Amino acid sequence: MRAATATLALILAALAGAASAAEPGLGESVYKRWCVHCHSSGRGNPGTESLRVKYKDSLPAVLLDRTDLSPQAIALFVRQGVLSMPPFRKTEITDAELAALADYMASKYVKP
Repeated sequence: MRAATATLALILAALAGAASAAEPGLGESVYKRWCVHCHSSGRGNPGTESLRVKYKDSLPAVLLDRTDLSPQAIALFVRQGVLSMPPFRKTEITDAELAALADYMASKYVKP
């Protein structure tokens, strides 16, 4: 009985994950949950401050102002971390959430 209950729980979790991946606004909500605290504009945001120092104003320090980040680059940075940014595990940001986040961030600008 416990095995059947565990299996059912796994199936329900998988279905819930698949449903949330199709959810409109998922990328924005992931950004607000995990990214905005370090990467928004204004003082005191460590990700923005780090990028400001790194790029010396040759590129925008606020991530949503960048025009050079592909969804693939965003996914790589999130999974592997970069500079002082830690990597995010699949238990924190699922693959579906990461895909939605990368699409959301890349859609904020018009590619040249």
